[in-house]
Amino acid sequence: MIQRLAVVGVGLLGGSVAKAARAQGLAREIVGIGRDGRRLEPALRDGALDRATTDLTTGVAGADFVVLAAPVAAIEHLLGEVWRAAPADALLTDVGSTKGGIVRAAQRLAAGRPLQFVGSHPMAGSERSGYAVARADLFHGATVIVTPSESSAPAAVKGITAFWEALGAGRILALDPDAHDRAVAAVSHLPHLVACALVDGVARFDPAAFEVAARGFRNTTRIAASDPEVWEEIFLANRDALGPTIREFLRALAELSKLIDAGDAAGLRAALARIKAQREALP
Repeated sequence: MIQRLAVVGVGLLGGSVAKAARAQGLAREIVGIGRDGRRLEPALRDGALDRATTDLTTGVAGADFVVLAAPVAAIEHLLGEVWRAAPADALLTDVGSTKGGIVRAAQRLAAGRPLQFVGSHPMAGSERSGYAVARADLFHGATVIVTPSESSAPAAVKGITAFWEALGAGRILALDPDAHDRAVAAVSHLPHLVACALVDGVARFDPAAFEVAARGFRNTTRIAASDPEVWEEIFLANRDALGPTIREFLRALAELSKLIDAGDAAGLRAALARIKAQREALP
């Protein structure tokens, strides 16, 4: 039982953490921390939070478990204050979708004051944002990646893992922070970028085509409706891993385009069959 759970950032992910922890009886007290007190009021009204504050130091004080659910760049910025305010025995994690910069920032802080931080990335979310779309079941069956460093205590890794399991995660996968960033660049960040480019490409080619857009186009581009500020930060934070992934995608697209331009039916069919088999082999 967590005595005091502090959630920094009560939007979709942070709000879902609070709701899930409440639903599972995981914490005696849940404290929400945000920049705008008015945005915290709905979580107080529906009982997801016991207390809310706009003061990070006050909110983290006395917490034995802290979840940073702010945007990626904000997490790196907030870590220092959290590090100074959190109790010595607290467990700290985050939900950022890039890990290299966050984990390195935590390691620098740990050199001055040892605290137990293990990065997390729940592979769950939505193109919608804010507490209004938070759900207690958001993490049910989801894959959660934890990114311990060489200095992470086994007990801390176990505690963070147990936390996500209690919130309903279906699989916990441990990855090195840089391996995490490379993997999510390919299967999360690139698809977002491609969805955005697809919408923009249609708009440039013939905006009238949107009038006949059906389920296939809408499903493929759903994530292009995500918060631009959030994805600006993610794309730039993970640009070292994202760049090579984009180049491989452009190479794959160029090869398919070449087969179409050449009218090579057999080659195109073979390429599509190979790609179909790869897609069907996904776990």
